[in-house]
Amino acid sequence: MAAHWVKAAKLNMAKADLDYDTADMRLILLMTNTTVDTDKDAITVGAYVTLDEYDGTGYSRVALTGEVVAYDDANDRVEIDCADLAPWFAALGAGTRQAQGFLVYRFITNDTDNIPLFWIDTGGFPFSGNGGVVNLTINAEGLAQIT
Repeated sequence: MAAHWVKAAKLNMAKADLDYDTADMRLILLMTNTTVDTDKDAITVGAYVTLDEYDGTGYSRVALTGEVVAYDDANDRVEIDCADLAPWFAALGAGTRQAQGFLVYRFITNDTDNIPLFWIDTGGFPFSGNGGVVNLTINAEGLAQIT
């Protein structure tokens, strides 16, 4: 689940400019030199000082599917969920550094317009690609939560 929310996501939610059910949300796999893990203030993906996108073979940015937003009454929160990505990558080669986590973002047109939403670095990070299959199984409590 989300390690932290980015300020741009909070602004979009407050202005009712983001509908998680219908937005084109995508993932960027990032390596250990990224500043995304500590920078919560970027307004666009292009605004990060160091994105450090994964550079191993077989990698490309991926779109989420099956996005659903639902109440979790028992825990007084909202959960944002999506379909598992299996495989996320069919054959992910080694990068110049380990994969540290991924950024979920709202795709608009390009990184100067794309809106960063949240950073995730739990559930198997960091790891090195070795040419094998990588699956992304979403936590039963959702990809992210709003409390």
